[in-house]
Amino acid sequence: IPTDIFYSVFEHLTDRRDLYTAALASRDFNKIATPLLYRSLDTDTRTSNVIHPAYTLLKRPELACHVRHLRETGALHANHPPLTEAVLKALRLCDNLYSFTWIDDTSVSPTAFLSFLDVLRGLPLRAITLRTYSDLGEDTWTLLNTFPNLQKVAIWCMNGPPRVLQGWAPLLGNTLTELELGRCAGVPATILIAVLSQLPHLRDLRLKGAPSSAIPDILTSLPALVALDTEYLRPGLLRPLGRDEQLPLLERLTVRTSSVDLQGPLQLWAWLRALTPHPSLQSFTLYAFSTAGQMGIPRGFLLSLARRHADTLRQILLNMTQLTLEDVQCVCELFPQLEELSCAVASRDAESIGCAVEKAHNLRSLKLHVYWIPTSRDGDNEFPSSYNAYALHSPNSPVARFGLAEAETIMRRPGSCLRTVSIGLHMFQGSWVQKRGPDGTEVLYFEVVEESLSRSGNGSRRKGTIGGLGYSLDFL
Repeated sequence: IPTDIFYSVFEHLTDRRDLYTAALASRDFNKIATPLLYRSLDTDTRTSNVIHPAYTLLKRPELACHVRHLRETGALHANHPPLTEAVLKALRLCDNLYSFTWIDDTSVSPTAFLSFLDVLRGLPLRAITLRTYSDLGEDTWTLLNTFPNLQKVAIWCMNGPPRVLQGWAPLLGNTLTELELGRCAGVPATILIAVLSQLPHLRDLRLKGAPSSAIPDILTSLPALVALDTEYLRPGLLRPLGRDEQLPLLERLTVRTSSVDLQGPLQLWAWLRALTPHPSLQSFTLYAFSTAGQMGIPRGFLLSLARRHADTLRQILLNMTQLTLEDVQCVCELFPQLEELSCAVASRDAESIGCAVEKAHNLRSLKLHVYWIPTSRDGDNEFPSSYNAYALHSPNSPVARFGLAEAETIMRRPGSCLRTVSIGLHMFQGSWVQKRGPDGTEVLYFEVVEESLSRSGNGSRRKGTIGGLGYSLDFL
C-alpha cells in the first residue's frame, strides 16, 4: 500500500496514544505517525510527572520541523520560571510553526508572553490566539501590532481596554481571513466599522459585545464574509442600505441572545431577516433563552426563512429554543435539503415525533430536548389535570417513552437517511453492518446503538440489531 494512503488513514487517529502505538509498530509506520504525533503540541502539563515537549525537541531537534500548532499555558510559566528558557530554545527550532495559542487565567504580569513574542517574530506564523484574564500591557500590544501576514487572529482578554485591532488592521488587510474579538462592549460602532472595513478578505468573523444595530453596516464592508457569529444585545434602528451597499452572502450564521419574553427579544426576527436578504444560508444556529421559560420562534419567521433559503439551508440548530411539533413538521417540509435539526419540543409520545420528521428525507441528525406531556394516567404514576406540561424533562421522566425500538422505527422508515437521534441525554446511532449468520452466510443488519450519558458523567451503552436473523438485544 502506498505510503501517502497510510498518512491519510493515520490522520483520523484522534488519540495521541494510538499515534504513539503506530509509531512503534514498524519503521514505515514510524515515518508516517511521527509527523502527526508532533504536529500539534499542547503544553498544558499540570502534573509533575509529565515532561514538557520542549525537552524532547531539544534532545531531538529533527522533530521540531513537524510542529505546526503550539499551545502554551501562562500559569505553567508563572509557577516554573526556569521552564520558560527551555521552551524558548525549543520554539526557535520550529521553523514550520503555523499557529500559536496562549492561555493564561492568572493575574500575574505577562512578561513570559513578551519573551515568546520576540521569538515568534522570526517564525512563519499565520495564526495567533490569545485568551487571558489580565491585560497584556501596552508593550505587548505594540509588539503584536507589528506581526504581518496573519490569516487568523483571536483575542479574548478579559481585563484592560478592549482590543479591536486598532492600528493593526492595515497591516493585516491583505491576509486576514478569520477574526475573533471577545470584548467589543463599550467600543463605539464607528470604530468597529472603521477597523473591520480595512479587512476586505475576511471570511469568518466572531464578535462578542458589538452593537446589534452596527452589524449590517459592518457586513457591507466585508464582501467575502461567509460565516458570522455574533450577539443580539438590544434593539436598535436599522439604517436602510444605500443603493450601492450590498450585504455579503452568508453561509453560516450563529446568533446568541436572551430575553424576558417568550417571543424573543424585540425586533430580533426582523434583524435576522435583514442580515440574510438573499438565498445563501447553509447553517443557522440560535442560542437563545428566556427568563420566563423556553423561548419560541414565530411561525412567520420560519416561513420567511424558507422563502429565501429553502434550497440551501442544511443545518437548523435551535438548541433549547422551543418549537411545536407542527413547526418541526413545517421545517422538515419547507427545507428539502435539511440534514441536521436541533430544538426543544413538547410531545406525548415517540410516534408524534416520528410523524413530525417523516417528510425530512435528507435528515441525518436529529437532536431534541423533549418535554413529555403527561397523560391522566402514565403507567403507575397519576398526574393531576393542572400539571404543567412543560415541567417533565425527558432524562428525568418516570416512564421511558423513547428508547431503542422507537429510535429504530424512525430511522428505518422508507426513504430515511436519519442515522443519529438524540433525546435529552440519550443518543441513538444507526448503521448497516455485515455479520455472519449460523449457516455461514453473510447477512446485512441495521444496528442501532444507544449511548446514555448521565449528568454525573458515567455512561452506559446498549445496541439492537434487525436483519435476516431477527431482532436481538445485547447489553455491553
